[in-house]
Amino acid sequence: MDLLPQATFVRNRAIAVLLPCLNEEATIGQVVAEFRRVLPGATIYVYDNNSTDRTAAVAAAAGAVVRRERRPGKGNVVRRMFADIEADLYVLADGDLTYDAAAAGRLIDALVTEQVDMVVGAREGGADAFARGHRFGNWLFNRLVMRLFGDGFTDILSGYRVVSRRFAKSFPASSSGFEIEAELSVHALDLRLATVEIALPYRARPEGSASKLSKWRDGARILGKIALMYKAVRPLRFFSGLAAVMAAAGLVLGLPVAATFLETGLVPRLPSAVLAAALMQLAFMSLTCGLIVDAVGASQREFKRMRYLDLPAPDAPREIQP
Repeated sequence: MDLLPQATFVRNRAIAVLLPCLNEEATIGQVVAEFRRVLPGATIYVYDNNSTDRTAAVAAAAGAVVRRERRPGKGNVVRRMFADIEADLYVLADGDLTYDAAAAGRLIDALVTEQVDMVVGAREGGADAFARGHRFGNWLFNRLVMRLFGDGFTDILSGYRVVSRRFAKSFPASSSGFEIEAELSVHALDLRLATVEIALPYRARPEGSASKLSKWRDGARILGKIALMYKAVRPLRFFSGLAAVMAAAGLVLGLPVAATFLETGLVPRLPSAVLAAALMQLAFMSLTCGLIVDAVGASQREFKRMRYLDLPAPDAPREIQP
């Protein structure tokens, strides 16, 4: 597939295809072959994450550069890949044959022509492409992120992305598992980075290939990660929300006690009065924490933004080595 408008530009850049893998012996060879055909000038890296089958051997035989990450979890692998690999453009995909390698040219071309830092391949597939319950989970997490962090993505959990060097090298990854995709999306929304989504076909896993995603365990981890990112990115909203809940509970418990005291001069329900007072104190403390953490978060956001701006843009002039 041609890269059309920016073919010459892309040939002058180093492209790295990043494939985190765990027990993908049945599919990784074909995935590597397809990316080599579509992006012949790219270097394809397969990071084996403690596979117990022949994933590493099959990938190496197909022409990939094989490396290993011992710490389990996709987030750990992505963090390692972004740290270790030097390139101008990074194509992040999976080794399970669910993503269309032929679309990589479209994603790269969109990143260059639109002058953005991340292009996301939004998944479109039939009912057989998604495991039972995963479609609803994707919809739920997408709506939650849009509500908490703002519009920008319709598929925050897509694993098929192209990112620029300055995005990869300034991304402070902290996730260890499948929540890494949500963290990538929220990072872009937090810094208001330029991004694009392109709808792409999503295929069911072929026979003999099993998903590593646990519906309940990984769903809970993604939900927990979104909550932690909301606390870090929107601390004033987070802590003021807690303060509002505790203040409301304090008022519900305290107002009847106060009314009785004004009528009789007595406090017959002392435990309720103490609890109401404690809740109001906690509410003010939570609001104070929100103000402090919000100021700290603004400084951290500025630091991340400066680190991002310190790296060259994707279309910045570059001296070509002979």
